[in-house]
Amino acid sequence: MSFVNANGIQLYYEERGSGLPLLLIMGITATCSVWENHVSFWEKHFRCILFDNRGVGVSDKPEGPYTTAQMADDSAALLDALQVSSAAIVGVSMGGAIALQLAIRHPEKVEAMVLMCPWASCDRKGEAIFKHMMHAKAHLRPEQFANFIQLLIFHKSTWDNDTEYDGLLEGQNGAAFEAMPQPLHGLEGQAYACISHNVVDQLPQIESPSLVIGGKQDQFIPEWMAREVHKGIPNCDLHLYDNAGHAFHWEHLEDFNPRVLDWLIENY
Repeated sequence: MSFVNANGIQLYYEERGSGLPLLLIMGITATCSVWENHVSFWEKHFRCILFDNRGVGVSDKPEGPYTTAQMADDSAALLDALQVSSAAIVGVSMGGAIALQLAIRHPEKVEAMVLMCPWASCDRKGEAIFKHMMHAKAHLRPEQFANFIQLLIFHKSTWDNDTEYDGLLEGQNGAAFEAMPQPLHGLEGQAYACISHNVVDQLPQIESPSLVIGGKQDQFIPEWMAREVHKGIPNCDLHLYDNAGHAFHWEHLEDFNPRVLDWLIENY
């Protein structure tokens, strides 16, 4: 297991593949292992760097609240510790918000970025969802909390597919026996970072080529949020999948992995 001291905490990280560096920033509640279906594809072309954000996995979990600016500084410090002067970035959900802050606070480190279901500002409904996530974590059994997250992120087509539904049930059962579940204060710290994130006014200063990508039926981070980011960044492409939710990158895996790869090769 590999750790670095970064921005005052210990971060767990992994490196996969070789080539130009590609930093992968995960979303709320999730460890870097959730990248597996994507990194196994991208590592054939890039030096993939993935890590557990503060508050989850085997990275440090200081008391919060956290901010996306603070977590962007974590990412920048990780790159510095690995002697990576700049990289392409792929961030999902909260990771997309962190990537935006990284491009704003450390523009010299960002060559290009793929923003998966990102947001630039959180409205009252979004804030209510993140607060309810904290309440659910505090009061539900792990398998019930996993089911709640599944309800937020998966499209109806996933629930209607027998094979995919079996996978959802397996995920719930796995959560009940998870070796290192995220502590409540870690989830709370991350959720407060998501709620307080607001970079709308800073988006026009981002110079890195960017791709905003998401699902049109995302109930968690809805389409308007992705479009707000796309509209604000000067050099930004947009692709939204039909019949896809927050987990569009799994629901359209066979298209998503090569689409992102091709865009990175063209823009990196």
